[in-house]
Amino acid sequence: MWLCSSRLAYTIIVTKKCDVYSFGMVTLKILMGKHPEEVLPWLSSPAYLVNMKLIDVLDNRLPLPTSRLVAQNLVHVVTLAFACLNPQPKSRPTMKEVCEEFLCGQIFLKIPFG
Repeated sequence: MWLCSSRLAYTIIVTKKCDVYSFGMVTLKILMGKHPEEVLPWLSSPAYLVNMKLIDVLDNRLPLPTSRLVAQNLVHVVTLAFACLNPQPKSRPTMKEVCEEFLCGQIFLKIPFG
C-alpha cells in the first residue's frame, strides 16, 4: 500500500500521483488521529468502502459532528482522501481535481473565512 513511498525509496522518482497519495495519507492521519494503517486494506474492497461509516474513520477521542452539514462535509473529505489512495495510481484524481472538489464544496460550508 505504500507504493509511492517504497517506489520513491528505490527509484527516487517523484510523480504527481505520489503527491496525491501523500495528500490522502495526511488527510486520513488528521481525521483519524493516527496512522491510517488499519483502513488501508479497505482500499482493495470497494464493497467495504460503500458500507463504511464516518464513525469508522474519525478520531474516536473527538465528539461526532452534531450538524448534518459538518458530517456531510467530513464525508466529502474522507471520500476525496480515499480517492487519493486508490491502489492504481492512474485512477487517482489529480491535485487540481481535488482542489476543484474542495472549492465546489466550499459554498456549502457557510463559514466566513477572513
